[in-house]
Amino acid sequence: MTTQFHDVGGQSIAYRHNPGSGPAVVFLPGYMSDMAGGKATALYNWCAANGRECLLLDYSGCGESSGNFADGALSRWRDEVLALVQAKIASDKVIVIGSSMGGWLMLLVGTALGERLHALVGIAAAPDFSDWGFDEVQKSQLRSGETIYEKNNYGYDPTPTHAKFWQDAEDNRLLHREVPITAPVRLLHGQEDTDVPPETSLRLARALASEDVQVTLVKGGDHRLSRDGDIALLLRTVEIL
Repeated sequence: MTTQFHDVGGQSIAYRHNPGSGPAVVFLPGYMSDMAGGKATALYNWCAANGRECLLLDYSGCGESSGNFADGALSRWRDEVLALVQAKIASDKVIVIGSSMGGWLMLLVGTALGERLHALVGIAAAPDFSDWGFDEVQKSQLRSGETIYEKNNYGYDPTPTHAKFWQDAEDNRLLHREVPITAPVRLLHGQEDTDVPPETSLRLARALASEDVQVTLVKGGDHRLSRDGDIALLLRTVEIL
């Protein structure tokens, strides 16, 4: 996979693009994650083997992209994804796949894509985690402009949440209203996920306007859903769509 770079708003955004037939597959990684992870790599390799168009990317401040993570926000990263899709994706239709925070971002991207959106696939999707993911003491600290740090078993430890990110996330909460996406949606969630409650996928399913929504709960699956069987489920889901 050859990494290339595209300028978006003065930042050099790292991406990997495989040309091919559509609908194109776009993968959105989680918080402080990047396109080098196992799920992203498996999707890219599957697309390359099957002649499918695929786009991976690192948000600004993450992975190989330029920028400071402290300046990151859902709105900013949404615009970066949309700019890459507009500039690099040849296919008329797009399947957006989002992992954890990327599952929140996929909803913002999918809404903006409109008729170009073919389907969504969420992996432990975490919309609105700025609300349910923090207690009142932490929210008070974030409102006052503080950065908070939490233990993380999957990546950077301790993991920071910056006030700028949190406030922007609060402005982009979705689950209190109908999410205006009518394309097919598949939500995969591990039953042993201790970071994003499986109920979150059920809440999202209820909020979506689409009539074609399926939630798959994976017995024994944790937050990452990165076991061989989990990856196989993801690839089968994308292939069917």
